[in-house]
Amino acid sequence: MDQFSFVALFMRADIIVKTVMIGLALTSVWSWAVMVDKAFAVKRLENGARLVENALADGRSNEIIEELSKKGDSTARIIAIGLNEARAARRTGAMNEGAATLAIERMERVMSAQTTRELSKAERGLGVLATIGSSATFVGLFGTVWGIMNSFRSIAASHDTNLAVVAPGIAEALFATAMGLVAAIPAVIFYNWLTGSIDRYSTRIEALVDDVIARASRKFYDGAQ
Repeated sequence: MDQFSFVALFMRADIIVKTVMIGLALTSVWSWAVMVDKAFAVKRLENGARLVENALADGRSNEIIEELSKKGDSTARIIAIGLNEARAARRTGAMNEGAATLAIERMERVMSAQTTRELSKAERGLGVLATIGSSATFVGLFGTVWGIMNSFRSIAASHDTNLAVVAPGIAEALFATAMGLVAAIPAVIFYNWLTGSIDRYSTRIEALVDDVIARASRKFYDGAQ
């Protein structure tokens, strides 16, 4: 059975199949590094969103959000930039209805721009998982096809179709497909989970931005009357 061990199958493969196997092994390690990094990043986003939601329900929301923003929290940065714009608008003095409307529009624009930046940062690396998930299987299949072609050439050269002669070459070829699946399946699963998590985070951000805008508009228009 030693001839069917992973090491034996790899060592017996030709240079093309070995290259495919090594590439798929490195790709799998790369995808797992990305998956672990993005999983922690998503967890930080969810924790930050929860802290900001709690802060907005607290009487000291501005101080808490500013502190979180200075620590690099993505959600806090989005809300803080809107609160800073609101403070800048109030420092101009008494506001009429037109000035209040312009201030609200500026808050929406700056928070929307910051949201885009933060979501782009959160989505960075997902393209790697998408590429690995969609292509690793085909790369492994190429290695399998190449290995089977070599097996057939060996059979033709030896004129021996005994299963004991054919099986090691076929197993070696199929091992490449197995490695492709090992790289692709986790990448697809994590890609779908991460995109879903980021979409849910985006929805929470939209709700938080709407909340901040509603609170600011109430103060602006009350002051304009």
